[in-house]
Amino acid sequence: MAVDTQVTFLTQDAYDRLANELETLSTVGREEIAKKIEAAREEGDLKENGGYHAAKDEQGKQEARIRTLTQLLRDATVGTAPESHGVVESGTVVTATVAGGEEVFLLGNREIAANSDLDVYSEQSPLGAAILGLKVGATTKYTAPNGKEITVKITKVETYAGQ
Repeated sequence: MAVDTQVTFLTQDAYDRLANELETLSTVGREEIAKKIEAAREEGDLKENGGYHAAKDEQGKQEARIRTLTQLLRDATVGTAPESHGVVESGTVVTATVAGGEEVFLLGNREIAANSDLDVYSEQSPLGAAILGLKVGATTKYTAPNGKEITVKITKVETYAGQ
């Protein structure tokens, strides 16, 4: 079975922020959730114990985030945003006319612009996949999840300046 590993561009700031979050979740976070589960267990019957079930649910979400961060950081390419050459690539800010309206967004992982108001589309999204590699002035179409065909024209590609 082939494994499709997706390499993600991350700024050094984003990488450091995510690595710190992973460290906190893997240590202090796990200890805290274990204490919550143990305290809820001591309350008695687990079948009808809402606190226990809530803590286990929280643990599941936390472990999923740990797995996501571990994979993201393992597969990330860390550095400065790629210098814009007028071509849409991962880590660039794109200005495009999408379905008649102008949109400005970052193409890449949402974790890069976590503290920004900038919209982010992944390279695997229908829009991202359709525009990846296009030059300024190019026009293409893609099929949205609702089945509609949407026209996109690339009007500007810039280097991501960070937060």
